[in-house]
Amino acid sequence: MPDASPLPQGYAHPGGERLPLPPAETMTPAQRAAAQALIDSPRKGVYGPFLPLLRSPALLERVAKMGEYLRFESVLDPRVRELATCAVARHVSNQFEWTMHAPLAVKAGVDAAAIEALRLGARPQQLKADEEAALDFTRELLQSHGTSDPTYAAALQAFGEQGVVELATLVGYFAMVSWVMNVARTPAQASAPGPGIDAFPG
Repeated sequence: MPDASPLPQGYAHPGGERLPLPPAETMTPAQRAAAQALIDSPRKGVYGPFLPLLRSPALLERVAKMGEYLRFESVLDPRVRELATCAVARHVSNQFEWTMHAPLAVKAGVDAAAIEALRLGARPQQLKADEEAALDFTRELLQSHGTSDPTYAAALQAFGEQGVVELATLVGYFAMVSWVMNVARTPAQASAPGPGIDAFPG
């Protein structure tokens, strides 16, 4: 049975969550409206990056809209989206996104062994061709802040121009919200299934 305690962010030993959900009685009308919009959206609640983002309701609304498109409406196959999201979460050491999206990646059809390899810091093997293209693109973008011609060409062949743009944006989106949570020390959900990520070997 998985441990129900929150997982730490960034391998530090923090003194607690910095920007938790504000008490309802202290919320401004704009914060309450933003929270209700999340509850009414496909997300069905206020959690993860939207806890710290609630301090800026207008920004939260715009971030949420972008995330909704990238997660639920993108031209990219769900397998590709979830694999790339896991690669970003692993790269930036974000427990919330990892524990949320690793099970979703397996459910979408990514081999469980590939997700476990990512969790351990290894390069997954025997991926499908589009998964290979997405993972190479994602890792290269995160490491070098751009992509080489061969990596771009493979992604273009697999996803087309719109897909390449959406994949690059998805990588940036999940890095951004992970950074916000790392700063805020937003924990993984206590109910998250499966293991979190550990520090890379030194």
